Amino acid sequence: MHSHHLLLEEPIRMASILEPSKPSFFPAMTKIVGTLGPKSRSVETISSCLKAGMSVARFDFSWGDTEFHQETLENLRVAMKSTRKPCAILLDTVGPELQVVNKTERPISLEAETLVTLTSNQEQEATSNLLPINFSGLSKAVKTGDTIFIGQYLFTGSETTSVWLEVNEVKGEDVVCLIKNSATLSGSLFTLHVSQIRIDLPTLTDKDKEVISTWGLRNNIDFLSLSYTRRAEDVRQAREYLSKLGDLNQTQIFAKIENFEGLTHFDEILQEADGIILSRGNLGIDLPPEKVFLFQKQAVYKCNMAGKPAVITRVVDTMTDNLRPTRAEATDVANAVLDGSDAIILGAETLRGLYPVDTISTVGKICAESEKVFNQDLFFKKTVKHVREPMSHMESIASSAVRAAIKVKASVIICFTSSGRAARLIAKYRPTMPVISVVIPRLKTNQLRWTLTGSFEARQSLIVRGLFPMLADPRHPAESTSATNESILKIALDHGKASGMVKSHDRVVVCQKVGDDSVVKIIELED
Repeated sequence: MHSHHLLLEEPIRMASILEPSKPSFFPAMTKIVGTLGPKSRSVETISSCLKAGMSVARFDFSWGDTEFHQETLENLRVAMKSTRKPCAILLDTVGPELQVVNKTERPISLEAETLVTLTSNQEQEATSNLLPINFSGLSKAVKTGDTIFIGQYLFTGSETTSVWLEVNEVKGEDVVCLIKNSATLSGSLFTLHVSQIRIDLPTLTDKDKEVISTWGLRNNIDFLSLSYTRRAEDVRQAREYLSKLGDLNQTQIFAKIENFEGLTHFDEILQEADGIILSRGNLGIDLPPEKVFLFQKQAVYKCNMAGKPAVITRVVDTMTDNLRPTRAEATDVANAVLDGSDAIILGAETLRGLYPVDTISTVGKICAESEKVFNQDLFFKKTVKHVREPMSHMESIASSAVRAAIKVKASVIICFTSSGRAARLIAKYRPTMPVISVVIPRLKTNQLRWTLTGSFEARQSLIVRGLFPMLADPRHPAESTSATNESILKIALDHGKASGMVKSHDRVVVCQKVGDDSVVKIIELED
């Protein structure tokens, strides 16, 4: 990959663009998060998704019960075993999501320039002029002239499946709205979003807590996607809740930014969260369309400088029903990669889309092409400048390892780590080559039982751009003799050779601890 590194700023022979890309052992450095659901839950389909490049599976609890998701997860485990491909688990909370309840599931046609009433009486049947909702406080939150959007996946830009309403009057607990565009709503649940209005509901609801403490705990979830994160306090409260649930104190919290409040408090949220998910569906409603790109670029930049994963949603919506993305969508994926995103979430495209495997494969190919023209040199300089001097010991080692790897055109960087932090710091500098993160398990005790750490740390690197984990044999201590380190290094190199990452005469940069010292060394492989 690194040897064919181009820059968009440099002249590229136009004919070379048509040359087929060389196959690589992995689809891309940018990670793909696939949402598993009705169209992507069989062992066969999940296996194909893993082979196509999915490294994190998202379980969206906005729909489906725990039993349904448990069956899907069991199928994922079978698929992982048969494909020998690791996959992390992300639980996406519902949060304070407002929903229209359509118990009959019959399609509802809404006509422009007519009135529709939103009522908190959920016993009523949904019709073209009456929509029951799951929140009784709407009438207190809105006023005449406010904008409300309703749709299944906000917002595709296709106004035939989503409706735009303007508040006409508030009658007691009912809100009467003028319909601005004709649309047909289909399915049992549609999301309701009030533009730039604070909804007074807890970020982590009782329903979310129940799912986390049962399904989440049972399955040792790696990531919690905290929907509608509005302030840093939301993340702190979620972390406090997880800390009481056994192994879930290791679960990473990704704050999902999806409205103006989250945007306003972005800096404090970033400080508190382990990563950020930019939920562009809802953000596209709270922000004018011409401002969305600006927030995305700024938010991704801030995540990059903080060394925390930035994840982008809603990239190839049309692939839910089509085999190919639009030209604008393909460019959007590429720009997300060029901006510095770590991962891309596929929602409806894999959840209920007709082509889940093709979608993952297509997005992976676009990411791989974009990575070839990513300006690593400029990115490296910006990151070093942002860190400032004097650098911390770890930061200095990580940046030195990346600089050395690029100078000697290494094929991979191998990093020995027990917490995963050293490997994430190396990935922060966006090397052009993959980083094999060798996680060395540690033995720890809570006075009642001994446990081995390592599996969480290994899986959690599956959402970080360019990081590819492997779990070392727990019988090898982390800060050990050079002989033990050499034997683990040999296993890591064998893994690299088997997967096609390294071959004879390649140079490899190794970052490891020897005693109390951190060492960066360059080795050249023999035949």
